[in-house]
Amino acid sequence: MSRSYGQYCGLARALDVVGDRWNLLIVRQLLIAPARYRELLDGLPGVATNLLTDRLRELETAGVIERRLAEDDNAVRYALTTWGAGLREPIEGLIRWSTPLMVCGPGEDHFRAEWLVLPLRALLDGRPPPRRSVSVGIAVEDRLFQLRSTRSGIEVHPHEGGELDAVLRADGAVVLGLAAGVLDLDGAPRPVEIEGDEAAVRAIFDAPAP
Repeated sequence: MSRSYGQYCGLARALDVVGDRWNLLIVRQLLIAPARYRELLDGLPGVATNLLTDRLRELETAGVIERRLAEDDNAVRYALTTWGAGLREPIEGLIRWSTPLMVCGPGEDHFRAEWLVLPLRALLDGRPPPRRSVSVGIAVEDRLFQLRSTRSGIEVHPHEGGELDAVLRADGAVVLGLAAGVLDLDGAPRPVEIEGDEAAVRAIFDAPAP
């Protein structure tokens, strides 16, 4: 790497690799899914094209990401290496730590519903799974996510079809508040619409936050 703290410390050396501006947000996008350059550019509003190119090159040189040739269309996609995917845990920790910074809402900041995949997974982690198996859709803007209870916890994925017990519709800030446990379904400041089995939604969001 071209810059270094010059310290024999695990945190310093990690920051040598991912501490520059935009690096962890690039990792965030690739934790959601492998992506083409244009998809990364669209998912990172505010980043300059030359800066994104430089950051991708640096992360690839460091072994955090790699380029893959897609089998379906021969397009080049960026993806995390196995080592790079290990950043999921510290990133989810930062997301949980950020809860007090998020309660004021988005203000003038950009928001994309696709960014909810990681926070939902991070904020619901550690909640006791519902006593019965449930599958709940979360609809925000034009995106639909699926929360599915398992024996080990709650899985979060973009919805790819299949039957849902219920669908909850709300804006992003409310969904984050519910997942973080700072809001409840009965006291949300903005409308929350539930289609289907309300008990399935409550089985997830009324469980005590860790």
